Amino acid sequence: MLASIARMRGVFDWTLSLARLAWSLIVLGLYCGPVVARELVIENVTAVSAERSEPMRNVTVAVRDGRIVSISHYSSAQAATAAQDREVIDGRGLYLSPGLIDSHVHTDQVHGMTPQHEAAHPDIARAARAQNPRSYLYFGFTTLIDLISVPEAIERWNRQPEHPDIYFCGATPIVDGYPMVWAPKPERYQQFPYLIVQRGEEATAPEGIDPVAHTPDAVIERMKRDGASCVKTFYERGEAGKWPIPRLETIRALVNAAHRAQLPVLIHATSTEAQEFALDAGVDIIAHGLWSWTGDPDTSKLTPRVIKVLNRIVKARVAWQPTMQVSYGFRDMFDPDSLADPQLTHVLPASSIAWYRTPEGQWFRDTIARSLPKETLQGDAPDQWQRVRAFYQQTIARNANVTHYLAEHHARLLFGTDTPSSPLYTNPPGLNGWREMNRLVEAGLTPAQVFRAATLANAQALGLESEIGTVQVGKRANLLLLRNDPTRSIQAYDQIVKVILNGRVLERSALSATGGAG
Repeated sequence: MLASIARMRGVFDWTLSLARLAWSLIVLGLYCGPVVARELVIENVTAVSAERSEPMRNVTVAVRDGRIVSISHYSSAQAATAAQDREVIDGRGLYLSPGLIDSHVHTDQVHGMTPQHEAAHPDIARAARAQNPRSYLYFGFTTLIDLISVPEAIERWNRQPEHPDIYFCGATPIVDGYPMVWAPKPERYQQFPYLIVQRGEEATAPEGIDPVAHTPDAVIERMKRDGASCVKTFYERGEAGKWPIPRLETIRALVNAAHRAQLPVLIHATSTEAQEFALDAGVDIIAHGLWSWTGDPDTSKLTPRVIKVLNRIVKARVAWQPTMQVSYGFRDMFDPDSLADPQLTHVLPASSIAWYRTPEGQWFRDTIARSLPKETLQGDAPDQWQRVRAFYQQTIARNANVTHYLAEHHARLLFGTDTPSSPLYTNPPGLNGWREMNRLVEAGLTPAQVFRAATLANAQALGLESEIGTVQVGKRANLLLLRNDPTRSIQAYDQIVKVILNGRVLERSALSATGGAG
């Protein structure tokens, strides 16, 4: 089952669609961009920021040209300024926090659709693509890190009228390894421009691939030129254990080249074996929770081998993303009430929700069902749902237990959701992050730990701390105005008053897929 998750997860990592390009060109031609107030002043607000042990109370935060220029105890009437285009917000009784960062997303796909579905239902796909960035903003995510992307896809995202800031990692699979195994040959070799030909395998390089251009040094050089902010690599054997995996010397060489270029390295690693490999290779970030326990298949209680890996993670200060919603996303495809969640109406267009209810829209649920034991899907829908919950329980419990252990031992936890982890409508944009927060608290993180993981810790791990992640003078004004203190309750993130994106104030209700009607 665990290998099945990995298999399903990889299906669309490589997919690019003509429908996406068409929509991007429409947006580019019609959208001219908003006018941003030259100065924004938020008065009498309580500012919370992870670098401080206590909130800053009753402060006035001034923003000019998209950056924080002052934090003081003066009101706008007292502050000397030459700005004539000023917006003033009364922050009394409210909290100002940094915008959230999701350091593990995949933005270049329509949730739950294949390219063929997009072509067959262009209106549904177009509406979904227009809403996706707004949905992230609706739940406070002002910055995203796309872990498998290329410059062209990032440009398409940035053409959309309202969108979180985005950075990307270049993906460096070895030839015919995960995740390129899901793309047909020979297209897969074009879909992954930063693929690696391992030393000693040059003679077996695919036709059209120059091994000299696909060494660790060469791909990092190209990635850096392309504007990547990070590097993503992979260790995944697959369901039958036959997918090629990288050699340790290969990933060590990749890490060394990336560090010379000042790029952090993340690794897809979901098993004990894979995370041991990650530590041996010296990567910076492990981009998944630990839900497949190599050699310990029948327990969710922490084993000596698992504890040894976790202690190494803590000692080495390697950053770690729990990505708990991955397993829940697969499980919840079988929840008969999953599409009745009222929060879905804020992040998915009504046309998408209606399509997911159709037999065609259930295609991926049917795909997952074929990988489950036959007895799991016997009986009526409620019985099936209970059996599916039980089937996924061990995987979920394992990840929760290791996350709890790392939180207790003050590991460098990062907030990342892997949205969408596969073509799942149960990993909806923005809302998936809110659900992840709840899972993290259930696993034992405090609201303050979640807050730090989704702001300063993410910014530091990705080399963005000079730009975002805190409420400080000089930082980009990606901010949230909240009704409650997010360091005390994660409910604050479902009570967002306003989203401030590069100094521009957005009403949360206007970001909803309901158009503010719900």
